[in-house]
Amino acid sequence: MKRTDFAVYLNKYFTDYLPNTCGSTPQTVDSYRYSFILFLTYMQDEYHISADRVDISDLTYENIVSYLSWLQEIRSNGISTRNQRQAALSSFIRFLMYEFPEHLDEYQRILGIPVKKTPQKEISYLKTEGVALLIDQVDLNRQNGLRDYVILSLLYTTGIRVSELIQIRIKDLSLQEPFTLLVHGKGQKSRYIPLMRSTIPFIQKYLVQKRYDRPERLDEWLFKNHMNEPFTRQGINYIVGKYTKMARKIAPDMIPADFSPHKMRHTTAMGLVESGVDLIYIRDLLGHESVKTTEVYARADAMHKRQAIEAASKEIVPPEEAEWDNDSNLKDWLKNFNRR
Repeated sequence: MKRTDFAVYLNKYFTDYLPNTCGSTPQTVDSYRYSFILFLTYMQDEYHISADRVDISDLTYENIVSYLSWLQEIRSNGISTRNQRQAALSSFIRFLMYEFPEHLDEYQRILGIPVKKTPQKEISYLKTEGVALLIDQVDLNRQNGLRDYVILSLLYTTGIRVSELIQIRIKDLSLQEPFTLLVHGKGQKSRYIPLMRSTIPFIQKYLVQKRYDRPERLDEWLFKNHMNEPFTRQGINYIVGKYTKMARKIAPDMIPADFSPHKMRHTTAMGLVESGVDLIYIRDLLGHESVKTTEVYARADAMHKRQAIEAASKEIVPPEEAEWDNDSNLKDWLKNFNRR
């Protein structure tokens, strides 16, 4: 392979290919950016090649396989994180295929590196009484109480992602029948989802309280922090965490200590599955690309039912006996990219 300028093509990849050709969201760009910071760190640590000396020719099958192993063995990354880093590199390789078709064979080998399968984890979610206890911790008479109540209620009744919640603008709400919310999801795809009638009065009170019910404010963010800026993921995590701690003081067995906004999404999905709602509808509500993603909740529901049946049959069926006896310039650019 002829030597080429890695930094030049990485710049083009982040500034043009990802946002314009792929339509990647800022969240995806941030994730990919950090993946390349780690790759440059790997090249420095393992081969003593500084960031400004890394070349396109260093993107070989052997180096990529070694990098992915380094992530797990040295950085102690889990399989899911390792796969995310691989996805970033694969995306860059697809971009380079258009720039260097003469290296197609090597790039095809890299794209052929298998993604590791992650072990199926049991889905953590709250029962209805757990959700009620959590939301009941909100004091509507306190400052920001109404805001927090609306945040928790929307997370539960709609199942939206945190990234989708913090992107809601006032104009995305339709508070006349049929009550709907325009959600801006992954891959810049939007969808309309229903709002529960029970949440409408609280949303309306919140809009009046914040004076968001004026036509000139329709383009503003629905949720802002104390600095009058849009909420961040960390801000929403803090709110959920605060009420989780309060609820656990009352019933620690009902709510896990690590309960999070994403587990609220699991809670919504599992509640719908347990109620017999069609998977196609749940897919559309959650904004899943494929119903296969949604099927994980159906499998989890079946697993829980099987466990309940097995537990109930233990006294009837006897148990079986067991049969066993630095270079900073490029890194700094990546770290600061997309943060202005």
